[in-house]
Amino acid sequence: MRMGLGLRRHVWVGVLALGGCGAASAPEDSSGDGSGLTGLSSATATDSGSGGEAESDSQSESDSQSGESQGTNPSGTSGNTSGSSETDDDDGPKFDLPNPDGGSACGGTKGGGGGGGGGSGTFSYIWIANSGQGAVSKINTQTMVEEGRYLTRSDGAGSPSRTSVNLNGNMAVANRSGGITAYWANPEDCDPMANGVPGLQTSTGAADILPWGEDDCLRWSTPINASSNRPAAWAPGVWSDSECRYVDNKFWTAARGGDDAGTRVMLLDGETGLVEETIQIPEFTSITYGGAVDGDGNFWGHQSGGSQLFFVDRETMQYQIYTGPGDSYGIAVDDNGFPWTCYLGVHRLDPATGIWEHNNTLNSSYGGCMSDGNGTMWLSHNPLLGIDINTMQQVQSIPIPQDIHGVSIDFDGFVWGVPINGSVAYRIDPVTQAIDTFTGLVTAYTYSDMTGFALANAGSPSK
Repeated sequence: MRMGLGLRRHVWVGVLALGGCGAASAPEDSSGDGSGLTGLSSATATDSGSGGEAESDSQSESDSQSGESQGTNPSGTSGNTSGSSETDDDDGPKFDLPNPDGGSACGGTKGGGGGGGGGSGTFSYIWIANSGQGAVSKINTQTMVEEGRYLTRSDGAGSPSRTSVNLNGNMAVANRSGGITAYWANPEDCDPMANGVPGLQTSTGAADILPWGEDDCLRWSTPINASSNRPAAWAPGVWSDSECRYVDNKFWTAARGGDDAGTRVMLLDGETGLVEETIQIPEFTSITYGGAVDGDGNFWGHQSGGSQLFFVDRETMQYQIYTGPGDSYGIAVDDNGFPWTCYLGVHRLDPATGIWEHNNTLNSSYGGCMSDGNGTMWLSHNPLLGIDINTMQQVQSIPIPQDIHGVSIDFDGFVWGVPINGSVAYRIDPVTQAIDTFTGLVTAYTYSDMTGFALANAGSPSK
C-alpha cells in the first residue's frame, strides 16, 4: 500500500474513509418534493462590491478517452504515467484522527472521512466535474480508475463546476446554472430501490452514465433558482460512535440572480438537501465564485476579478464583508484557519485582526489553491508552485504538462491539477515530482475541494 509522499516525513491530522463498519446504517431518504431528489492592508467592512466575470461559461467539448491506461503509477496500479515514484509501504504517515476511538459499533476502529490511505475498508476519490457533459466523475485516487460518472441535473444543462466532499466521503456538486446534487461515494450506502427497480443500478464509469433518476447512488438534488450558483462547501459534521460516521453534516452554497438581486448564502441539511438557512447579503452584488469552510464550519465566499471576501458565522448566521488587497479567483482555508484568495498574487487574511498579508509576485494561471497539511499552499500555475503558509514565500516549483485551473490534495499527499475545459487531470508527487495522467474527462472544470482533504485539514481560527 502506497502512503506518505509529501506527508511521509510528518505527522498529519488526517481522516480515513471507511467503506463500512459495524452494522450498516439504512440509506438516507433520497426522495423529495422539489427540495430533495427530483504588503499589509487593513480589512474594512463595506456596503458595496463589484467584480468582473473572469470565468468563461462557454464550453468546447474535448475528445473523451478511456480512463484506464498503460503504465504503473506510484501505487503500483494501472494508469497513465509520465514518471514513477518509489513504493514505501512502511514509511507512511501516522494518522492522528480527529474523532475518538470507535466503540463496538465501529469494530474498534476510528472512522469516517473524506479519503483514506488505502487498504481494506478504505476509499479515496477525487470528484471532477465534466461541465459540458453535465456530469461528474468519481475517480479512485489510488488506482486512477474512474468508478462512476453521474448526471448533475435533470435537464443535463446545469454546467456543473465546484465539487465538495464531506468527512464521510460523500460528494455534492454545484451547478453553475442553479442547483446542488449529492451522490453517495460508497455503493454499499446506496439504496438499491431508489429508482423503483430491485437491485443496485449505478454507473461504473464514463461508458454507462445512467439517465437522470435511474442511478441508485443519487442521494438528493435541490433546485436553486439562480443565474449563478457556484460555491460548494461541506461543513464538518459530528462524529458518532453509535453510527460509525459523521452526522449532522451541513452544506454551504451561495447564489445570485433568480430569486434575489443580491447574494444569498444558503445552508443545506446534508442528509436531505433541504435549505435550512438563507442569509441575504444585499451589499455583495458580485458573483460569488467560490467558497470554503474553516474548522469551525464558518463559510467564506469571494468575488472574482475583485477584492471582496465575505464571512458567515455558522452559529449566529451573521456576516461580515472584507475588502482585500487584490484580485481573487480561487479560495482556500489553510491549516491555521486563515482564508486565502489566489489569482493575481496570493492574499491571506487573519480573521482575528482583520489584517491581510500578501505576495503579489506569485501569480496563478487561474487561481486554484489548496494547503497540503504540511505547511505548503499549492497554487495552480505552470510550473505548479508551493508556497509556505507562514512566510508566503515560494518553496517549491514543479513543471507540469500544461496550465492547470484547479488544485486539490488527496489523502496520500498527491497534488492533483485539473486544466480548464480539458480532458485530463494530473496527479503530482510533490516529493519525486512524478506525474500521472488521467484521461477521459469532458470539458473538465473544477477548482474546489474535490477530495475532502481541505475540509479535513482546515484549521479553526477561534483556537
